[in-house]
Amino acid sequence: MKIGITAESTCDIPQEIREKENIDIIPFGVMLGEELRHDGIDVTPQDLYDYADKTKELPKTSAINEVEYEEFFARKLKDNDAVIHFCLSSEISSACSNAQRAAEKFNNVYVIDSKSLSSGTGLLVLSCVDKIKEGKDLETILKEINEEVPKVQASFLIDTLKYLHKGGRCSGVAKIGAAMFSIKPRISLINGKMEVTKKYMGSINSCLIKYCKDMLKEVEPNKDRVFVTYSSPVDPARETIVNMLKEDGFKDIIECRACSTICTHCGPKTLGVLYIAK
Repeated sequence: MKIGITAESTCDIPQEIREKENIDIIPFGVMLGEELRHDGIDVTPQDLYDYADKTKELPKTSAINEVEYEEFFARKLKDNDAVIHFCLSSEISSACSNAQRAAEKFNNVYVIDSKSLSSGTGLLVLSCVDKIKEGKDLETILKEINEEVPKVQASFLIDTLKYLHKGGRCSGVAKIGAAMFSIKPRISLINGKMEVTKKYMGSINSCLIKYCKDMLKEVEPNKDRVFVTYSSPVDPARETIVNMLKEDGFKDIIECRACSTICTHCGPKTLGVLYIAK
C-alpha cells in the first residue's frame, strides 16, 4: 500500500525535507489588512513584522476551509492508496475540524489532530515518514502515531508579549509587567492548548539557554530527533543551544524558521526546542 503524507504550513518542516520525503503542504491564509496571502508562498515572517510596525495592527490568520481540504486530499489520492494528514491542534484552530469533515468524503484519508503546533506537528509527520520506511502497515502506523501525540514536547520562549497581547492572548497588565521586568514567558502546549508554564528574567539570549536546560531536565527526550525552531535570528543563543543538543546526544537536529502563521502570534526573537518524550 502506498501511503501519502500531508500537513499544513504550520508544521514548520523545512522545504528540503518536504521535497525529499514527498510531504505535501496546504497553506494557511494570512490577511495583511484586506490582502489575502498564503503562508509559505507569498508572505514571509518579516512581511508580518513590517506590517505590524507600520500599521500597529497584527495580521490575521485564516484557517483552511473544508472545500480546500477536500480538493487537496483528492489530488494526493491520485498517486496514493491512502493519505495521513496532520493538523494544527484542534484547540487552536478550526482547521482540524474542517479537515476531519473533508476526510469523511473519502474512505482512505486519516486525519491526525497533533494537539500541537509548529515543529511539534512536524515531529509527528517525520515519525510517520520513518514508520512508512520501516514497512509498517497503515493500522500500526496510525496506532503508534496517536500514541506519540501526547508525548510531543512543544514549547517556545517568547521575547515580547506584544503579539500575544494584540491577539487577545495576554492581558495589558501582564504585558506591562513583562516589559518592566524583562520577563520572558515559556509557552507550552498542554492538552493542545497554549499555556504559560514558566517565566524567565533577563536578556533573551541568557533566558533561551536557561529554557533549553530546563526543558531537557524536566522531560527526558527521545534523542532521535529535535527541532530548534525560531521566528527570527536569535544568535548567539541558537548556536549555543544547538551545540548543547549535540553534546547531549541528539542524533538529528533540525533548525528551521517558523512559518508566517506561527510568527503572527509569537512575534520576533521567539525560539523553541521541540522533541518527543522518551
